[in-house]
Amino acid sequence: MISGIVTPNAEAVITLRVRGPGGQEEEIEAVIDTGFDGWLSLCPGLVVTLGLPWRRRGRALLADGSESIFDIYEAIVIWDGEPRRIAVDEADTDPLVGMALMNGYAVGIQVVNGGMVTLEVMI
Repeated sequence: MISGIVTPNAEAVITLRVRGPGGQEEEIEAVIDTGFDGWLSLCPGLVVTLGLPWRRRGRALLADGSESIFDIYEAIVIWDGEPRRIAVDEADTDPLVGMALMNGYAVGIQVVNGGMVTLEVMI
């Protein structure tokens, strides 16, 4: 099980460890974003710090109807205690956890300040 907390800004946040190819590792707080169909987004500075390898360009339709083009990198995230190789979208935002990373998990959120956030594997 993965657990987190709801912030005063009403964001469901979990803590993840993200690893680059040379073993560089950072612990991050990431916001659960059910409107994001990707895996994980990280800011450009963190992509550089971790030395993530570039894989391709991506394209997304944003909530305001505009289109965004961005770089996609590869990282290892420790997910529910296990390393997973994932795609990372580079974005100038706080780190976001997308639906692709949460696939196969039930998400529970107590939507109050300090409420519990849980992700449990569905069997």
